[in-house]
Amino acid sequence: MADTRARTGVASTPAIVVMGALDTKGAEVEFVKDQIEQQGKRVFVIDTGVLGQAAFAADITRDEVAAAGDTSIAALVAESDRGHAVTAMMEGTRAVVLRLHAEGRIAGMLGLGGGAGTAVGTAAMRALPLGIPKLMVSTLASSDVRGFVGVKDITMMPTIVDVSGLNRISRRIFVQAAGAICGMVDARVPDAVDKPLIAASMFGNTTKCVEAARAVIEADGFEVLVFHATGSGGLTMEGLVEAGQIAGVLDVTLTEWADELMGGVMSAGPTRLDAAALSGTPAVVAPGCLDMVCFWAPPTVPEKYRGRNIYHHNANITLVRTNIEENEELGRIVAGKLNQSVGPVAVYFPTRGLSVVSSPGGPYHWPEADAALLASLRTNLRKDIPVHVFETTINDPVFADAMAKGLLEMVAANGVRS
Repeated sequence: MADTRARTGVASTPAIVVMGALDTKGAEVEFVKDQIEQQGKRVFVIDTGVLGQAAFAADITRDEVAAAGDTSIAALVAESDRGHAVTAMMEGTRAVVLRLHAEGRIAGMLGLGGGAGTAVGTAAMRALPLGIPKLMVSTLASSDVRGFVGVKDITMMPTIVDVSGLNRISRRIFVQAAGAICGMVDARVPDAVDKPLIAASMFGNTTKCVEAARAVIEADGFEVLVFHATGSGGLTMEGLVEAGQIAGVLDVTLTEWADELMGGVMSAGPTRLDAAALSGTPAVVAPGCLDMVCFWAPPTVPEKYRGRNIYHHNANITLVRTNIEENEELGRIVAGKLNQSVGPVAVYFPTRGLSVVSSPGGPYHWPEADAALLASLRTNLRKDIPVHVFETTINDPVFADAMAKGLLEMVAANGVRS
């Protein structure tokens, strides 16, 4: 790839990278570029277009992007396969952005586009580490963006109208987008003493437990990062553990596995629980909220579950109670995941309720189903993995205190101290 530093005069000075297809979105990209520059920021433009003539000269041309994706614009045009062209430009843009980051030249990143532009822009953004401002101005931002955002800190901003010309609505959106990325770049995090990190999983039904355990752990000099067990939360936590940024895991809430098994809407996928096990990160695991599967509004509950114990958490979230057979299977799954562990791990089990709603008197209180889960865990776990059983609910302070202290002991034995 040709070196553009001499041509642009950017050298190694960090700039706000603006990405877009300069053939179809050229006027819009140039407008955003001008707005950012008017706020005193340096801009570095990457052209991700393929077919038409670029509206203006980019700092990284489409030919350079294609070359970074191991192809050429001429080849993509001749092939006339839109899907392959988008994939190639995704790979090329990602490679270009990684190089710019390695050279210290990215202060922030803004992408602009429709479906293809969003796929290309967010693929590059996901390659960057947490903390670098990332803003995708997209026609798809009001839909399900999980596939675009992944587990990274990408902000999605709806364009309201299509990215097809400048008008009274799009101008306002683009001006605000330029202001947003400039504000994100200028934002400064107050100085603080970095402490060793503990990751914890939480749901509304396990909040009291996690908050109580967090107080114990933070009093010992650690910082606790709490992840909401909504699918993306579990994935994010797993990613940080896998990256080696976490000293210990307080995995109180495994509801994402119930959703994975039963087709709920908050699954974190089949690799949930792998990161700590395979990396040797100390982990304390509890079966929080394995008594429930999450769906959206009542009409989204599959027909096969309509006769089950259904709880309307709110207007947009509907829960289905897991039964005995499903809890037996969940016990086998969780045990199989924990049996991979190459580091310290322990299971803590509260026999009087796995959530607020399955505590005594709650609509999901079903001791036989919880007992089936416990029996399955004990049967399928490696014999050297301890199971600590408490005659409490999951939100009992005694249970939370025991888990927190157990994890602190594991972390200290693993050589990490606050």
